[in-house]
Amino acid sequence: MSAECKPGKVVSREELVHLVAQWRAAGERIVLANGGFDLLHVGHVRYLAAAKAVGGRLLVAVNSDDSIRELKGPARPIVGEEERAEIVAALACVDAVVIFNEPDVRSLIRALRPDVHAKGTDYTAETVPERDAVLECGGKVEIVGDPKNHSSSETIRNLKRPGS
Repeated sequence: MSAECKPGKVVSREELVHLVAQWRAAGERIVLANGGFDLLHVGHVRYLAAAKAVGGRLLVAVNSDDSIRELKGPARPIVGEEERAEIVAALACVDAVVIFNEPDVRSLIRALRPDVHAKGTDYTAETVPERDAVLECGGKVEIVGDPKNHSSSETIRNLKRPGS
């Protein structure tokens, strides 16, 4: 089994706080990215690769099933939280994955105090919902990835079209 796919990259919040403390003590930067990652697509991969390129350990917070239902409606997610977390953790650029149930990652930002909070290009540095918490904790917001022209929602709509 390769190091990228080794078990243990999906961790609890408490385990992640401990890992972050170890990495920070070793002088490493911490980058936090987050999202639903329902039906992983190339936009997700490019977003996470660009977040890793900012430099440091890449932590990915994956929305729980309940939080996705709250955001996207009762028919979502298509893929359950444990499987989505495992798929994201299989990416070589990802150092750790945690599932979160809140509507945003402010509480994780406050617990982890990342150096960088990486968000996709569907945001600007001013419109990131958690921007206040990032700045409060001494971090910065980075907008990363390619233009937002891929989405799980669009893929699902395309699958439902007659003749698709």
